[in-house]
Amino acid sequence: MPAPRRGLSYLVLTLLFVAVYGGSLFSPALLDDADSTHAEAAREMFVSGDYVTLHINGIRYLEKAPLPYWLVAFSYRIFGVNEFATRLPMALSVLLLGLLAMRWGRRAFGERTGIYAAAFVYTCAGVYLFTRILIPDVLLSLLIASSLYFFLTTLEPGEPTWRWYAAYACAALGVLTKGLIALLFTGAVAFLYLILTGEWRRWREFRLLSGVVLFLAIAAPWHILAGVRNHGFFWFYFVNEHFLRFLGKRYPRDYNKLPWALYWSLHLVWLFPWSLYLPATVRTAIDEYRVSRTKRIANSQDTNGRTQATFASHTRLLCWILAVTVLIFFAISTNQEYYTFPAYLPLLLLIADGIARWEWTECSRGVRGGWLRASSAMLAAVGIAASAMLFATLWQSRNLPFEPDIGTVLAKHNIAEDTLSTSHMLDLSYASFAALRLPAVLAAITLALAPSASFLLRLRRRLYLATSVLALGMATFLIAAHIALGRFGPYLSSKDLAREIAARAQPADKVMIYGDQAFGSSLLFYLQRPIQLVEGRTTSMWFGSTFPDAPKIYLTDADLQSQWAGESRVFLFVPPHQKERVDALLPNRFVVAQASGKFVYGNRP
Repeated sequence: MPAPRRGLSYLVLTLLFVAVYGGSLFSPALLDDADSTHAEAAREMFVSGDYVTLHINGIRYLEKAPLPYWLVAFSYRIFGVNEFATRLPMALSVLLLGLLAMRWGRRAFGERTGIYAAAFVYTCAGVYLFTRILIPDVLLSLLIASSLYFFLTTLEPGEPTWRWYAAYACAALGVLTKGLIALLFTGAVAFLYLILTGEWRRWREFRLLSGVVLFLAIAAPWHILAGVRNHGFFWFYFVNEHFLRFLGKRYPRDYNKLPWALYWSLHLVWLFPWSLYLPATVRTAIDEYRVSRTKRIANSQDTNGRTQATFASHTRLLCWILAVTVLIFFAISTNQEYYTFPAYLPLLLLIADGIARWEWTECSRGVRGGWLRASSAMLAAVGIAASAMLFATLWQSRNLPFEPDIGTVLAKHNIAEDTLSTSHMLDLSYASFAALRLPAVLAAITLALAPSASFLLRLRRRLYLATSVLALGMATFLIAAHIALGRFGPYLSSKDLAREIAARAQPADKVMIYGDQAFGSSLLFYLQRPIQLVEGRTTSMWFGSTFPDAPKIYLTDADLQSQWAGESRVFLFVPPHQKERVDALLPNRFVVAQASGKFVYGNRP
């Protein structure tokens, strides 16, 4: 690749990341449920100085590994407790995941593939969507992929020994990020790779003893300390949260399971738009398999006379093993949409290889890029159809007034039954698009123009530009998605209600949430004070509440009625699905604030 184009490509990559992930560091407000719950765990860690036992609302929170919370707590120490500091570690994880994709792709397949792989990571729908909440999956994906990258490169001739230890260290950090799943994936993928390639015969080179010692030195201390300080930790963390969760028998049960066919097909959305280029990737895999059956790919031999394949073929094999292992595992277990995040990088790397390979074939051999043109045509058709649907919806809502609080015009379903992170998509209505005109128009124009322009450029054999235009168009689409997410702020977050409570509440006043804490968890983060839960001893708060030193924050309906009639001033947060019950329970109430169907009641005017 010429130096000017290389420099421009790296500049565009930088701009892509900053445009998509830079602005989203500051807004919107932290969301209720997992986002603010995990942020509150990191905040309480930072405030208390206890870096072993996580706490939320003063209750032990023992189901999660600590590394993401350590990183966020460290960010709070530097930048203060705010949205920017909360999101920074995960944004940096995305940055590093893209850099790893570029490094790996460039070494295995060439510079164009490396640039494509990084661009695909930064503009992939699923990577963006599942980093809008504070969950550890992007960090886990980075550490699993890094461990396997070091493992694969160390098997190459002349590589330094330290790469073995880097592989063990990344696997250990992965365990500290999301538990034994990191060890399972890195170990299973490495084992399958060694068996399929015959590299297991080199086991004496693997630094097994010293590597395991390093792994345990990194991963074991926190687990031991957590077990010593928290009675029952080992059963709850390893048995309940790992094995019983996999079997769908975890207590309390609050996870869903999608049918495997639907679960896998959703990756066409999570990897959009690059998922539509999977045919070129599959064809590349078939071609490689046919070549490998007729002759050995590489000409070099190691000191034992063993014929070796190229690093490119090694990478393709390892990426397929990793992606398939992750997809099969979570199709069997209970699942959430983002659980398969570790499969994104290997799939995007394979897609980048497939696109770059067919572009090279078309340029160097003059062969028409039928696979790429077909995928581009399909993507252009999807873009035009989606754009038409958006414009049609906007036309239907053209006479509807703009509503600042979008939650008041959304369709209503029983949010208490949500177990999937994208369930809120069910709430969109015609009226809600009146509040989404700007991002919807921007998205509609982008979907109509960018895929079509990319397709036309492919027809004219401007192949590198065609892929670049599509990446830039997808970045614009994600910016529109960020604007739309901001419009959902009052509905998905309770920050505005926390501000209203903070303006009125005194230190001696009581703040309560009716029902599960998750429905108003952002109150904890923004108020930074204990909150009592009425009939809220549920889900992730259950195990921590069983400890003798757990604060007395759990109330019954009778306790609420008693305190409501007492001398202390009480602020009660009521989620929409509990309003009817609370209205019947508390006939004498005053509305302090409301937003998106959520109410804050007071027992005093």
